[in-house]
Amino acid sequence: MLMKSNDILKKLKEAGNAGTARILMKHGAKNPCYGVKVDELKKIQKQVKTDHDLAMELFNSGVFDAMYLAGLVMDGATMSKKELQAWADTNYGSSISSYTVPWVASENKAGIELALKWIESDKEFVVVSGWSALSSIVSVRQDEELDLNQLKSLIDRVVKGIHTSPNKVKQAMNNFVISTGCYVAPLTEDALKAAGKIGKITVDVGDTDCKIPAATEYINKLKAKGGIGKKRKTAKC
Repeated sequence: MLMKSNDILKKLKEAGNAGTARILMKHGAKNPCYGVKVDELKKIQKQVKTDHDLAMELFNSGVFDAMYLAGLVMDGATMSKKELQAWADTNYGSSISSYTVPWVASENKAGIELALKWIESDKEFVVVSGWSALSSIVSVRQDEELDLNQLKSLIDRVVKGIHTSPNKVKQAMNNFVISTGCYVAPLTEDALKAAGKIGKITVDVGDTDCKIPAATEYINKLKAKGGIGKKRKTAKC
């Protein structure tokens, strides 16, 4: 039986937890936010699998938990550029701009084009979606599908601009350097050199326990494990 968005929203409300909602709000979620744990969202994902129209309805509901779920059940390859742009333009922050939008963009053939457009935005969280989408893309696409010179230029751009960028953009840029260094073997040394030039970055994580990973340390740990260049099947988690 096909699940309808109203039924799912009801399920989400019933599965919500006030404590989880408070934590999510500290990380940038907005009301309405029911506080549904990711494990519960994935149970619904298994039932739905992928459903473009349902995902659009869930995202457009404005309910944080439903918007996150929308990214899990959406096949980003089926989205139009207009739909992807509309998702990015929510400029939401939290995991919506950092994960949901980048996930679906990474599945779309226009993902790189849009990510490059988003990093030029004057809206902080649209820029975050852009850099995060690039991070997701390099993690799932084979190196031969990527423009390595373009990625090197973007790494150089991070070196020059990270310390004067808005708070969450710094974090997204740092993650881009890490992702490129970890997933694109021909650029690992470029990413490590860039990380050395960048040094420590300061990001205000508010009233949370979040820590900003040191790019050099992160990449070198994966290098020591022999994991450099191993692509992911999907950026979604």
